Amino acid sequence: MKHEHEHILADGTVIKHSHVHTKTKAVLNRMARLIGHMESVKRMIEDGRDCSEVLIQLSAVDAAVKSVSRVILKDHLEHCIVDAVKNGDENSLDDLNKAIDQILK
Repeated sequence: MKHEHEHILADGTVIKHSHVHTKTKAVLNRMARLIGHMESVKRMIEDGRDCSEVLIQLSAVDAAVKSVSRVILKDHLEHCIVDAVKNGDENSLDDLNKAIDQILK
């Protein structure tokens, strides 16, 4: 999937670029499985399943979310951040740092 966007550098320069996120299909497939898993956990709760079983399934969901985050982060580094470094786009690097801070909370 081709991604087009623009960044505004600190000096006001506007950089427009596009790149292909090579992992989009894989991420969407993982998200579909993750959504299915969440629906399954919801049904477990609705059915009054044992809390320990629900917690184990939620742990699996948490691991799946982290896995999707890793795939997206790696793809972002390989494409968006490489372009940002080439173009001197410090705003994208700042955004990446903010995202990493959120991920690591």
